[in-house]
Amino acid sequence: MNAYEIYALAEVKTWQKRMLKRPSFLNSISKKIQVKVNSWIPEKIHQAITAAIKQMVRGVLFGAKYATAKPLLHAELEQREIAVRKKIDIYRKTAAVEGGITGAGGILLGLADFPILLGIKIKLLFDIAVLYGFDIDDYKERVYLLHIFELAFSSDEHRRNIFMKMTDWETKRKDLPEDIHQFDWRNFQQEYRDYLDLAKMAQLVPVIGAPVGIIVNNRLVKKLGYTAMNAYRMRIL
Repeated sequence: MNAYEIYALAEVKTWQKRMLKRPSFLNSISKKIQVKVNSWIPEKIHQAITAAIKQMVRGVLFGAKYATAKPLLHAELEQREIAVRKKIDIYRKTAAVEGGITGAGGILLGLADFPILLGIKIKLLFDIAVLYGFDIDDYKERVYLLHIFELAFSSDEHRRNIFMKMTDWETKRKDLPEDIHQFDWRNFQQEYRDYLDLAKMAQLVPVIGAPVGIIVNNRLVKKLGYTAMNAYRMRIL
């Protein structure tokens, strides 16, 4: 291993410990409250939201691959990560501008932020995957992308479960179903909604919506990029 790979491996090990950290007391209480609130929502509404997010994510997943470059082959890890950091910076700034515009536009534009930001995040994951040399034409690589997404935007308890699914991925991917419909869309959408609820509600408030949109979108994309980097380092190193 060269010096950069040793540095990256140390970062991965620190990140792995954080992923396996047990939920804090406040996080556990917060999660219980969210579960209780979700139990008050009629099942038909849960099903409708799950179906909507499933179709939205699948549309982005299967559409973005046609606008993504081929995997970057025969490159050192440091070269790959210079390119990855540039991509994260571009998407972070794009998401911040989008959040500011939709946040300034009131409730209707604020609601439009959800699918737009989702598309930005998924496209960033596609670009990061190919820069690390992975072929996103492979359906099972797209499942890994969804797991990265979940890892970044989930409660502590769910995050631990997802992280364990991602360890030793080359072995575990062999047991995946061949149909993406069998992915756990219900948990995916519920964890994502619960994670974003408070921040995104603030974005709908007049006057403060624009600055909140800029800050929140910037941080969300930055966090996703950092999570993706370590998730792929874990496989490479």
